[in-house]
Amino acid sequence: MDNLEKLRNEQPPATRQVRLDHHDSVRSHVHQRVSTEVERLERRIEALRFAKAPHVAVMITAYERMIDRKKGFLQNWELDEWRHY
Repeated sequence: MDNLEKLRNEQPPATRQVRLDHHDSVRSHVHQRVSTEVERLERRIEALRFAKAPHVAVMITAYERMIDRKKGFLQNWELDEWRHY
């Protein structure tokens, strides 16, 4: 605790500046990341459809739910129609 208090006393409080140009960058990154995750899950599902392993149906169902949630996230945050400029 003493070290934390020393750090607080030594460093002046930083003023946080909002940088609006970062907002688009973050939205773009999140859209790209989630879209890539959806694509990977879709490829896994396609690979599993050809597999003769037990519990394939359960795994496919779980992946489909994950895809639905990720697509829902994109829609809720209006990232599903995000355009890269």
